[in-house]
Amino acid sequence: MRNTLVFGASLKPNRYSHLAIQRLREHGENTFAFGLKSGLVDDVQIKTNLGELPNISVVALYLNPERQKQYYQDIIALGPDKVIFNPGTENPEFYELLQENDIEVEVACTLVLLATGQY
Repeated sequence: MRNTLVFGASLKPNRYSHLAIQRLREHGENTFAFGLKSGLVDDVQIKTNLGELPNISVVALYLNPERQKQYYQDIIALGPDKVIFNPGTENPEFYELLQENDIEVEVACTLVLLATGQY
């Protein structure tokens, strides 16, 4: 089974990253989370250290392009098969870096992908 990392996870229930964690778990996905503040979203611990993560297959990105820059190499180093750029995270500069590292880029909404059976 693949491991999905919600990158830019929030403890605030009104944030899409928070909802994505919940929906991924409801769909039976192995879900991990990385954010600025540690805490729990249901049974998923938000980590503040990327070194504490297992092998990641998919990164669901929830950081705006400016904030992504400091994490380019960290995300590439995770070695995911795919990075999903959710609405508001679109970043052609990062797409290019990922593709150069044989990482698939998908510009989509994780919540819609889950709801429509395309995840």
